[in-house]
Formats: sequence, structure tokens, C-alpha cells
Amino acid sequence: MLQAKKYAAPALEKGLDILELLSEQEFGLSQSEIARALGRSVGEIFRMLVVLQERGYLTLEPGSDKYVLTTFLFEIAHRTPLTRRLTALADPLMRRLAIDINQSVHLTILSGDDILVVGQVDSPGNRIMSVRLGARIDVWRASSGRVILAHQSASDIRERATKSQLPEGVTLKKIQSDLASIREKGYEVVDSFVVRGVVNISAPVIDHSGRGIAALNIPHIERMDSDISIEQCTERLVSTARKLSLSLGGS
Repeated sequence: MLQAKKYAAPALEKGLDILELLSEQEFGLSQSEIARALGRSVGEIFRMLVVLQERGYLTLEPGSDKYVLTTFLFEIAHRTPLTRRLTALADPLMRRLAIDINQSVHLTILSGDDILVVGQVDSPGNRIMSVRLGARIDVWRASSGRVILAHQSASDIRERATKSQLPEGVTLKKIQSDLASIREKGYEVVDSFVVRGVVNISAPVIDHSGRGIAALNIPHIERMDSDISIEQCTERLVSTARKLSLSLGGS
């Protein structure tokens, strides 16, 4: 049974509903389309749209009546002390690593039931496999999510597995076994869950308490003209993740 709300803020809820709806849209939505999707009248959401646009959260697509999200929410997320410090420390390390191994590198954190890409550096070569900055990925379908969770408490893992849907055919017992193996090894190298031919290499970023707070990742593609092996890429990624952990007070 759903728990009754302790407090109600209808206007705020309407605004949040609009932001959450547009965050899931590849293309923009018109005022009437937003109202229809939320089961509200155009009059109910008109003022919300005006205010959200004035505050910089939304904008109209050029030459269109469709509203889209701006990058303002992403900018706000980066204002938080931990994320700002994490990305500032990670950026030069990621750039050096990308040049060293000629592979793209990205930084991820947990965000709700997803993994959020908060830092990304392309490889210097002409052929690039990268993940978009700001992309959200199901935590159970991302090696980076597994690496972060492997360095969190057993109770946190159980709670997350209970609240968010596990992939089809995957049990909590299997997840716990996989995460224990990752924790023992200290990293994960596994075929991509979503792109054929790509191998995900992920290593955790650990804070002072020993808890996983982020992951450094390489979406590794095999280059015919490179003499850097996947084992060497893994070794250098793990080393870089350790440096970042140490700079954050981790071990």
C-alpha cells in the first residue's frame, strides 16, 4: 500500500513532473503534448513552463513550439562540492590516460537507479568509442555501476537490488557473487552489456571510508595499429583510479 504524503506542494510537483518527463525525451514536447502526457490541462502547466523557461531549465527549440531541457540541471549537479572536486581532480588524470593508451575514458557516479557520466575524455585517435557526457545508464547494465556497488556495504547492495529491477534471469545471489569477485580483484573487464565488440574496463574510486563513490572506465576498442594491449590498458586504468582515490583521501 502506498504511504500517504506527509506534505503536499502541488506547484512544485507539477514543475518536477515536467522536468522528469522532458529528461526522458529524445526530442522536445509542445505545451499540449506535455499536458497530455502528465494528465493535466494546458492551463495547469502554462505558468510552470514560463517559470522554468525564465529560470533557464527549459528552452524552446529554434523555430518550434517544443520545449527541451537545457544543460542547467547538469551544471547544478556539478556545483555540489563532491562532484566538483571529483571532476576537477579526475580531468587531468583522465586526459593523460587517454593520450597514453589511445582510448576514451569516462568518469561515472551513482545517481538514483542509474549511473551518470560526469566526466569524459575522447581518445586522441581518429576512431573514437565514447560515452556521452551526462548519459544515464541502468546501474545493472553498466560495468561501472557494478564496480562502485562492489565497494559498498552488503546492506546497500541488497536494498538497491530490492528497489531497482534486476536484469532478466539475474538473481540477487548471482549479483552478490559477481560483486564479491569484482571486489576481490579490484576492477572488472567484461564485454559491453549494450555494444557488441566493446570491452568495458572499470576501476573504482574509493573515498576515505573505503566506500566506492565513482568509477573510471574505458570502453575499449581493439585497434589494429596499436601495440598497447588490453592488459596494459587495465593496469594503467587501475593505477589512475588509485591516484584519484588517494587524492580524495581514499586508500
